[in-house]
Amino acid sequence: MKKFLLSLVATVCITLAAYADGAQEALTFFQNYVNAANTYSNTIADMYSPSAKIIRQVVKPDGTTANAYTDTATYIKQMKIGQAGAKLRGYTNSYSNYAVTEIIPNKKYKISALRQPKGETYKLKTYQIIEKQPSGKWLITEEMMQTKQQIFLRYAE
Repeated sequence: MKKFLLSLVATVCITLAAYADGAQEALTFFQNYVNAANTYSNTIADMYSPSAKIIRQVVKPDGTTANAYTDTATYIKQMKIGQAGAKLRGYTNSYSNYAVTEIIPNKKYKISALRQPKGETYKLKTYQIIEKQPSGKWLITEEMMQTKQQIFLRYAE
C-alpha cells in the first residue's frame, strides 16, 4: 500500500511539474509575442501557424459583439500594412489578468488576458491558443482579440 501511495504521489508531482513547465513556457511565449508586437518586430509573423484561426471580435457601441474571421496570410499582410502608422503614433498595448489554461486532449495552452490600447481607459478581452510543435517551437493556432474599431464590421459574420 505504501508503494502504491508513493507511486501515486510521485506521479501527481511529476504531472504537476510538467504542467507548470508547459504553462510557464506558454506564458513566456505570450510575453515574447507582446514584446514583438509592441516593438513592431518582423518576427511576429513567424509566431503564427500558417493555418491559425484569427478572430477579431468587434465591440459595438451598444455593447454587443460581432466576430470577423480571417486567415493567417491575410492577417499578416494587414498587420504589416498597419504597423507603419501604428509605429508613427507610438501605438502599443498593455496586458493584464493573465490566465493560462492547458487544453488537455490537445496539449495546447490557452492564454487569456485583458488588453488595454495605449491612451485608452478601457480593457478588451483577448486570448491565444498556442501549441508546441514537434520541433519545439511554439505557434499561435487561434487568436481572438476584441476591438472597438467598427471598420472590422464589414468582415463580420
